[in-house]
Amino acid sequence: MYDFFEPPRAAPRPTVWEVGALCRAVADALQARFNPVTVRGEISGFSRAGSGHCYFSIKDAQGQIRCAMFRRAALQMDFTPRDGELVELRGKLGVYEQRGDLQLIVDSLQRAGQGAWFEQFLRLKAQLQAEGLFDAERKRRLPAMPRGIGLVTSPGAAALHDVVTALRRRVPHIPVVLAPALVQGAQAPQSLREALVQLYRMAEEPGAGPAIDVILLVRGGGSMEDLWAFNDEQLARLIVQSPVPLISGVGHETDFTIADFCADLRAPTPTAAAELVSLPRDSWLAELAQRAQRLQAAAQRHLDRHQQRLDHATQRLGRPSGQLARNQLLLARSAQRLRHAVQLRLQQQGHRLEQRGQQLPQGLLRALEGQQRRLERAALRLELLDPRHALQRGYALLTDAHGHAVTRVAQARPGDRLRASLSDGDIDLAVTQPRLL
Repeated sequence: MYDFFEPPRAAPRPTVWEVGALCRAVADALQARFNPVTVRGEISGFSRAGSGHCYFSIKDAQGQIRCAMFRRAALQMDFTPRDGELVELRGKLGVYEQRGDLQLIVDSLQRAGQGAWFEQFLRLKAQLQAEGLFDAERKRRLPAMPRGIGLVTSPGAAALHDVVTALRRRVPHIPVVLAPALVQGAQAPQSLREALVQLYRMAEEPGAGPAIDVILLVRGGGSMEDLWAFNDEQLARLIVQSPVPLISGVGHETDFTIADFCADLRAPTPTAAAELVSLPRDSWLAELAQRAQRLQAAAQRHLDRHQQRLDHATQRLGRPSGQLARNQLLLARSAQRLRHAVQLRLQQQGHRLEQRGQQLPQGLLRALEGQQRRLERAALRLELLDPRHALQRGYALLTDAHGHAVTRVAQARPGDRLRASLSDGDIDLAVTQPRLL
């Protein structure tokens, strides 16, 4: 009888996956286990590609998932998503095999109410706007040629490199004073305020450093929470107290912060902020050369005019006989005009005298006839006043012994002698008894 020994079996070898195959297997598992899914959360890092596809993350306090929304689904949206908005989306979980990332392919997206970040942003914006911090009347124009530029940003940020590169290329002669500050995180608002205060002190006190005529507050792009330091209320109130114009260049062209509304001017990017205060030196040199050319041309024209006047004066001084001949000719012309004027005047006066001589007899005749008519009218009026006409109508003229006219009863007394003159003679009367009417 024989005992047979069976050797132990070797453990099975694990399956070796191809990377792509593993990603597809995970995607299949997600498809079978979860899809379709509806997710609620806040949008972060939203962007729209030129193809029309949208890319963003959906997150809450515990985690976040990358999302992709293709053009066909994006066209169905009735609003433009913004970072911080609270949304509900429906889609399918999958794996982006090229990177091995978990992503959610979004089929539909709708608002679920504004997220906490965005709501806080809108409340602060409305409050500061009501207080007048955004009023256009208080915003100042930028200096055309600043003596110095203040810069607030992070020393390690790409925005610093972009701004310095633009300024060095365009205005290498203008000094730039960097006030380093944190631009992200819980300590960033306080750091930004301290940096601004430092530049304000230099702008107000010329002896404290280079003269500063404008300040740039810049940071590169990011999500709403990345840029949240620039939505600080104390920072906003400090910005409007700037002693010099202040430009905000925070994020990309589509990003807006409270600092943008408070600044004197908003630039879409940090580089654009640098370009706003740095007209290229070549432009200034070209302008200076053009003005120098105009000044030189004006001076040359001035010299030419005076040289021409000098030439004319030299000509007159060198040939006085010519001037004398011109003066004699002028005098002869004046004498001829004078004789002609006197002769013309005498002729006019002679014509007038002749006309008056012809008009004099007729005038005298008309004057005599007029006087004759006036005399006849006066004689007629005098005749009408002759008292003898009244006597012919039966009236009498009484006179006393002295020849005075008696016109009242009181002038006659009994025994007085009166004379009554009638139309054909006089009658002597004696007064017996006067009677009043």
